[in-house]
Amino acid sequence: MTTTGVLDETYDRLADAGPEFGGWLSNHGPMAADAMVRLGRPAEVSTWLDGYVKRLEEAPASRQPIDSDGWREPLGDPSRLGDWSAFFARELRSNPWEHVLARWWPRLLPGAVASAAHGLIRTGHAVRALREQVTSARVDELGRALGYWAARWQLTPGLVVPVYATDAGSALDAVPARDLTGGIRNRLAGLEDDPEWASQLAGARPAPAPATIPPALDTLVDTAVTGYGRWAHGNPTMLVHAATAPRAVALVLPSLPEPLWAPSHDVAWALAATLVSIYKPVDGAEAPADSTPAPVWEDVIDRAVAGGDEHAIKFTEVARESHARGNQAALGAAARAVELLEP
Repeated sequence: MTTTGVLDETYDRLADAGPEFGGWLSNHGPMAADAMVRLGRPAEVSTWLDGYVKRLEEAPASRQPIDSDGWREPLGDPSRLGDWSAFFARELRSNPWEHVLARWWPRLLPGAVASAAHGLIRTGHAVRALREQVTSARVDELGRALGYWAARWQLTPGLVVPVYATDAGSALDAVPARDLTGGIRNRLAGLEDDPEWASQLAGARPAPAPATIPPALDTLVDTAVTGYGRWAHGNPTMLVHAATAPRAVALVLPSLPEPLWAPSHDVAWALAATLVSIYKPVDGAEAPADSTPAPVWEDVIDRAVAGGDEHAIKFTEVARESHARGNQAALGAAARAVELLEP
């Protein structure tokens, strides 16, 4: 089967599955399958999916249709998951997917932190697939991704107009850890109550001319990948998203009108900084030096796929991209993710 066939079959198999299961756990099926394809393991997607689908729940049905003029009130209402999915399915049947994306991206972007940015990340994977080839399965997957994002929309704490100081990569390394506990919603609430957070967030973004934004996003992702190797023991799963969230913005950027690039960059920075701040180790302790022989990419990829953890698979793909840009710490970070996330 071709790569196109693998992805489209995955989207079709997951079409009736909800975006969450087990109480707010995000369905990573489409994203992890896409990452496996990019890692050169398309033949293993179907077997991985056989096991993963057993964990999923049925997609919620639409109960009260949302119309294009009345979208503000149900935005961020998780009880309307089915309604939002149906809304975007209708929108994408009636309009080119690029037009729907451009219209809704600025509306959804401020709430990208919702569900640890999984609505955004799933959208990034879907947009990349659509840029490569437009099929009905891929258009439908974009609708499900946008619907999930809209239903879980949650304003990113401290998201204000930046004052542009240092570059985002250097700033991410300096983000202080917060002594917060509980799930992500509790931790985000803690940031909202922190009087220093908004100024820290606003003072650490570069002034992005359009031509500088794609490389700036790459630098941000590379810094998060490198940081994962040092901080992952703070929360191995959640800190994955400090890299995969800004990388999702980078995946979507080529499909957006240029005026949307700068706010997209600002939100990518805010997401990475937020996740690092609320999950990296509070005591400042970093991972001890690794004395084991240096890994090789094929071994790390094999371990990630064999272990089957969706976060390890996704992070390995992002880390390999980072390594291709010259980040020498990326291979070790990927190996660290596979080690910590292995079942």
